[in-house]
Parts: sequence; C-alpha cells; structure tokens
Amino acid sequence: MAEKRDYYEVLGVSKNATAAEIKSAYRKKAKELHPDLNKDDPHAEDKFKEAQEAYSVLSDDNKRKMYDQFGHAGVGGAASAGGAGGYGGYSNFGGMDFDFEDIFGSIFGNAGGGFGGFSNFGGGNRSSRAARGSDILMQMDIDFDDAIYGCEKKFDLDVVEDCDECHGHGGFDREECKTCHGQGTITSQQNTILGSFMSRTTCPDCNGTGRTYKRKCKECNGKGKVKKNKKITINIPAGINTGDRQRISGKGNPGRGGGENGDLYIEFIVGEHEYYTRDNDDIYLEVPLTLTEAILGCKKEIPTIHGNVKLNISAGTNSGDKQRIKGKGINNEYRRHKGDMYVIFKVYTPKRLTREQKSLIEELSKTSLDTIETEEFNDFVEDNK
Repeated sequence: MAEKRDYYEVLGVSKNATAAEIKSAYRKKAKELHPDLNKDDPHAEDKFKEAQEAYSVLSDDNKRKMYDQFGHAGVGGAASAGGAGGYGGYSNFGGMDFDFEDIFGSIFGNAGGGFGGFSNFGGGNRSSRAARGSDILMQMDIDFDDAIYGCEKKFDLDVVEDCDECHGHGGFDREECKTCHGQGTITSQQNTILGSFMSRTTCPDCNGTGRTYKRKCKECNGKGKVKKNKKITINIPAGINTGDRQRISGKGNPGRGGGENGDLYIEFIVGEHEYYTRDNDDIYLEVPLTLTEAILGCKKEIPTIHGNVKLNISAGTNSGDKQRIKGKGINNEYRRHKGDMYVIFKVYTPKRLTREQKSLIEELSKTSLDTIETEEFNDFVEDNK
C-alpha cells in the first residue's frame, strides 16, 4: 500500500495557507498535472487524483481541522470517497467513522449478498481484514536558533512493533481455528418479532483471524506486538515555524489484523529570541540610535542571522523608520523560500548630560533646525491664538 503524502506538501502550500492560497495552488497543480497534458507520464493520473484528494480536504474547513489534528486518520476515507459514500462506504458523524458494511453485517449476517457488496455465508470474513493504526500528534519545543538554522533532535519514544520472537504472529505451529473452522466469524440465529435472523460475530478464540497456534508466544503473550522504547532521531530543516509539522512514518498507533502502524506527527513550538522578531521568513530587529547618529547619519554594524553587515543610515532618521536588508532573512528549506531582514530604528534622547554637552545643545538650540513639520505646527499654534 503506497504511503500517502502530506496534503500541504502535495499542493505546495504552508500549514498556515489561506483558503484563497489553497484554491490558487490547486488550480495551478491541476493544470500542471492534468493527464491530457502529461501523456508521456504514466503516473500523471495518480498525481492528478492526489491533488484532487488534497484539495477536497484542505478546502473544507471541518475536514482541514480534523486533518491538522489527526493527519490522514482524521479524515478517514472521506477524501478519496468524496464524503459519505452511501452503503459500503464510510460516513463521518461527530468525528467518528462508521463502516456501514460492519453495521449491516452484524445485524443481517451478510446474507444474500447484503448491501454494497457484503459477502455471503462461506465467503471471506471482514473481521480479519487489516486496518491501519491511527496517527499520533505530539508537540516539541525548539529553540529559535535551531528553528532558523535547522538541527538534529533525538528523543525517546515508546513504539509498538512486531514481536521479534514470533515475527508478529502471536504463537507457533499455526492451525485452523476449531471454533470457526477458519472463517474468523461464528453465526447464530436470533429470533425477533420480525422473524428469525442470522447474525455473524467475530470468533472469540481466534479474534477473527481464522487461525490459532498450538503454542502461544510468551514474549508478546500471544498479541504479536510488543512495546519498545526507542531513541528516535529526526532532522529538522531550517526555517521551521510554530505550527509546522513533521511526519515520522510508522511510529503511530499499531494496526489491527496485521495492518501497518499509523504515523507520528511532530508539531513544533518555536521559542522567542532576545533581540530578533520573526514574521514568517522575515526577521525584524530594533536598532538604537543616538541623537547625533540620527541627525547626522552614520555607518553602523548590524547583526543579522547570517553575520554582521555594514549599513548606511541616512541623516535625519526618525524613530520608527524602517530599512530593508534584502536576502538576510530566513533561508527556509521547509518551504523553499528566503526572507528579508528589516531594521527598525529607535532614536534615544539622553537623560543625563555633562556641562559641556549641555552647553553645546544650548548653542545648537540658538540656531534654526526647524523642519517642515515643526514649521507647520508652529503656524498652527499661531493660528490658534
């Protein structure tokens, strides 16, 4: 079974993308991947369907919330089936998935072909079919610098894996279940006011597998799965931001009936920096200026996340003025985008002056340093008299 890709990755958008951005990305992907335009690509149709499936989930607010919280398990079969598919499909009620085949099968015993392709008596049993395990979501705190530059993280995780002793079977010397004769289910007759009905239930001795073992595995106590504590290592790409997620395949909850494990999703929470402020891939830094630096202009060394640079500051700079340093923001490997850096100037007025400084300021005040703004304000004062 092919592993599903992350829907945001399929459309090439971020986790914080707006509905308009998702729609625009899908249109672009649809044109790019349409089978009629990619006749030489044998996988074009699959890619096109993958984009359709991703859009059907991310364009629906409820489905998107479920997907963000629980991954592919949160939307179940709805993405590929286009929602509630009627008999034989899955429908979502209040966040829980119901399989109509199992519901009708337990009532009517799958008799006479049943609904939506239910099997007759003597056919294959549904209880023993493999089911993928659910996904797990966990949060990880990460330092500002580690998020900016990328890093490697190691952590302990309890994972459920196949037992090494019995190779996931639960026992040794396999034989056909004597209770259900290999069917995995047992049938019984129920008498109701509507008449007699045959019901089918999972065999309690083989748990629906249709087989038992002469010797039960002592390592896993017949379950075929064991819990192990493992040291997990993940490589975090540069540019990760709060809310971004990284998937670790097969480290989620265990599957049923031999099904594959779910996935583990790591959601990052990035810490703050003492001086830098982050806005997506752009970096903002407040730079203090003395009164003389602001008035006369200067060259100032500015610390960026890529090292220091010399910046020419114009004469007459005011508090709140902003200057961009192109390409000195975050080199985001996660989204393949490079941001800029913005320097915000803050002019500080000295609170304590020496006698010499005070004398120079008093001399300066005797000269005319009025700006257009001060002249307009002075005119307003005169008019208001």
